[in-house]
Amino acid sequence: MEENNNQKIIYVFIDASNLWETQKVKGKFFDFEKLKFYLKKIHNAKDIKIFYYTAYPADGTRDYSLSGKHKFFTYLKKGLVFIVRKKEIKRISIHNEIGDFIEEKGNMDVEISIDMIHFKNHYDEVVLFSGDSDFLALVNYIKNANKKVYIYSSKNNISEELRTGGNGYKDILKIEDDIWGRELKHREQNDK
Repeated sequence: MEENNNQKIIYVFIDASNLWETQKVKGKFFDFEKLKFYLKKIHNAKDIKIFYYTAYPADGTRDYSLSGKHKFFTYLKKGLVFIVRKKEIKRISIHNEIGDFIEEKGNMDVEISIDMIHFKNHYDEVVLFSGDSDFLALVNYIKNANKKVYIYSSKNNISEELRTGGNGYKDILKIEDDIWGRELKHREQNDK
């Protein structure tokens, strides 16, 4: 991954749901400031722009406060100058022979794809934090535009197609640099 050209511009696209699975395995949150520094260093970039994609639950759908999540998004935007793309999780009522339940969907694949294509003339290399094989066509499209694409995920959350489809793959759990923050803790439930 490292080249001597330190004039590169790197765009990073983070699929938060994929990253969340890796953080759960590690038992720690990422320290996004350290992660940003690490990526700039390892890719010898003169400039780095990071996009963070996430879906969040609507107010009133959880038995805990969502204010911390929104403060975190503000920190990423204002503190670390990330571009945060977020949308409310879609709740779909399902009625079938098993019973009635709510299915939640918050996929951000289309938003990631649109941004990666839209900004392709602004960067030299892409770092994609995801393990979803649905991104393989996008990775090939970007590579065909003479851009390098590096995939960051973890062995427990990566498709074989995506792991081998980019210009390189990095298992986040094997990164030896300090990119980790505080320990994950179980959320205390609010009494209703």
